[in-house]
Amino acid sequence: MFKMIPLLFAAALLASCATAQNEYDPLEPMNRKIDSFNTAVDEAVLRPVAQGYLHTVPKGGRNVVTNFFSNLLEVNTVVNDVLQGKIVQGAGDTTRFVVNSTLGIFGLFDVAKAFGLERHKEDFGQTLAVWGVDQGAYIVYPFLGPNSVRNTPGTIMSYFLDGATYFYLVANAPITIGATALKYINDRANIEDFVKLRDEMALDAYVFVREGWRQSRIYNIYDGHPPAPKPSADEEDDFGDDDEFDDDFGDDEFDN
Repeated sequence: MFKMIPLLFAAALLASCATAQNEYDPLEPMNRKIDSFNTAVDEAVLRPVAQGYLHTVPKGGRNVVTNFFSNLLEVNTVVNDVLQGKIVQGAGDTTRFVVNSTLGIFGLFDVAKAFGLERHKEDFGQTLAVWGVDQGAYIVYPFLGPNSVRNTPGTIMSYFLDGATYFYLVANAPITIGATALKYINDRANIEDFVKLRDEMALDAYVFVREGWRQSRIYNIYDGHPPAPKPSADEEDDFGDDDEFDDDFGDDEFDN
């Protein structure tokens, strides 16, 4: 979370000076309506449940839940490591998955980290960015939140490469419902600090989320080392032109 703080402050700055619309958000009027709907659902249902979860489940327990579901997504990371040509990282992530799935008791404990195998997050949205595919329009999906045209296939691919998908196929209905609810409550709880920061700092919450998401995606695409922005004749476009980064932003999820 700490490595993302400068990005969040950048998002707050952008929210305070951004124009009503920009070239990478041509669907802004529709996106704002969907965002308002998502926020209303969150405030009415998800946030109270997540806050209750935070107050009743200790951090260690929440970490176990996060570890378990993150481990199930390691296959998606490995596949995209390979597609991006990161063979050495792919071998390390494969080893990480095997170690945590065995010694870590089905991924409940991040044993691999003690061996120097840090978690990476790679997805097909990042892969398409590496391949030079333009991001397309920024999109806010109902319930799912921020996304983009380029990243949408990655969202679908992540579903099919998520071990949880196949776990649900063999589990009975009560277990499937309980595990799914736990996953999404835990995911929502993990972004509560960001939501609080949005509420405290943002003049325009929609722009704050959009720009924070965008900066997070650029950070992930370049593995934490995005290139310096290119000089621009129009200073108003300094933060809005993704060509400055030789790339556009992609996926939905802040890197928690």
